[in-house]
Amino acid sequence: MARLALLSTSDKTGLVELARTLVEFEFDIVSSGGTAQTLKQAGIPVTKVSDYTGSPEILGGRVKTLHPKIHGGILARQSLPEDLAELEAHQIRPIALVVVNLYPFEQTIAKPNVSLEEAIEQIDIGGPAMLRAAAKNFAHLTVLCNPHQYDEYLSELRHHGDASLAFRQACALLAFEHTASYDRAIATYLVQQSVGSLDPNHIPHQFSLSGTQIQTLRYGENPHQPAAWYQTGTSATGWTAAQKLQGKELSYNNLVDLEAARQIVTEFPDTQAAAVIIKHTNPCGVALGNTLGEAYEKAFKADSTSAFGGIVALNRSIDAATATALTQTFLECVVAPGCDPEATPILGAKANLRVLVLPDLVTGTHQRVKQIAGGFLVQRADDIAAAATQWQIVSERQPTPAQLEELLFAWRVCRHVKSNAIVVTRDRATLGVGAGQMNRVGSAKIALEQAGDKARGATLASDGFFPFDDSVKTAAAAGIEAIVQPGGSLRDQDSIQAANELGLVMVLTGVRHFLH
Repeated sequence: MARLALLSTSDKTGLVELARTLVEFEFDIVSSGGTAQTLKQAGIPVTKVSDYTGSPEILGGRVKTLHPKIHGGILARQSLPEDLAELEAHQIRPIALVVVNLYPFEQTIAKPNVSLEEAIEQIDIGGPAMLRAAAKNFAHLTVLCNPHQYDEYLSELRHHGDASLAFRQACALLAFEHTASYDRAIATYLVQQSVGSLDPNHIPHQFSLSGTQIQTLRYGENPHQPAAWYQTGTSATGWTAAQKLQGKELSYNNLVDLEAARQIVTEFPDTQAAAVIIKHTNPCGVALGNTLGEAYEKAFKADSTSAFGGIVALNRSIDAATATALTQTFLECVVAPGCDPEATPILGAKANLRVLVLPDLVTGTHQRVKQIAGGFLVQRADDIAAAATQWQIVSERQPTPAQLEELLFAWRVCRHVKSNAIVVTRDRATLGVGAGQMNRVGSAKIALEQAGDKARGATLASDGFFPFDDSVKTAAAAGIEAIVQPGGSLRDQDSIQAANELGLVMVLTGVRHFLH
């Protein structure tokens, strides 16, 4: 008896070619709805599910394949005589191949202004049921859920006459992963539609994360660590939507550093040009300028040694002047919302330089996930806007409007530096950055030593409070004139008193920005 294949696909890619080959291998084909119509138009013999089951599609097509002749044929254990006897008694043919992919739910909700009712209608019921049933019974049949699997399956047929058990088991795993991801997308969407999710501080009781591998990477942080890049959802967003204009393949570390650079550069709207240079996720240079070229030059001069081999993020389209400056040193990556035609050949002189265009630099996630042994942690992203109007001026000396602007700039940069973080700035450019030290005094010394004589008249930002007045005194001795810090220490008054005695401006933000 000919083998029976059940084909029911939303994505028709490769469907006709697959079906034609199945007919050559003497398969009978049963299909539903649009799949049957597509095959019929291609001249491929096909039996509609409704004709095979003797039950019409009902409820506007909501019920097509939920029938014993379908699921009995899928779930029958053909090694058990009693299962085979039941199939014969009910005139059910065993199904050897199930080819199903699901309604385009994620593609639908990605469209603008999609209503909840439209989204609900794209929730597939019969498809996941068939996939799960077929995957459960992989010992006796093959399940395919992605057109990319068709060629490998046909190769199995050509070389072995049927799919091997190892292949069937691998396909079953993919089917379960596919249905799990599908259900996860639906649940995430419904959470987003609920009232509770409108609160950015809402942390759901159930949290799921899934993705599809889009690229294997050469390695992870080190050569002995395998790594891959995954896309969440079916629509390219964030870095998966970036266009690489030139350069080598992106590495794991490149992507981690690019994300760190993106997060900093989005602190600054493009009303003023901004440039960020990242090294190992920490900024070694951040600056604003009247032109993009000026901003980059200021950021580069902030720490030209560390900038070598760095990652650059710009908040404006790369122009020719900036492109010329970018090619004067070795850089790993550059990302910007655009690239002027005049800049492209200039950047091309550095063939290995990775140049990416990411039009929407601002798009990010509202939550951060970190894996730990036995589970993971979820927190809201530290994305609250910095607002100097909410700060408390605690020093006797009052800041000038220009100092307040500089304090705001330093605070915006500081929140993106690994704790304990100290940032020294002047003229909207970093002069020194102390990152990731075990104590704040050490970070302050690093930042101030890096700033050197330029620290005189400069501004200092700290991501955490000063538990003692020693860092204030160290800053004053280096020439710092204004300090911004969150406050909150039991000994805040000691730091405030030191600032007053030394003639410094001190403001408290009331917000801490630790970055671990």
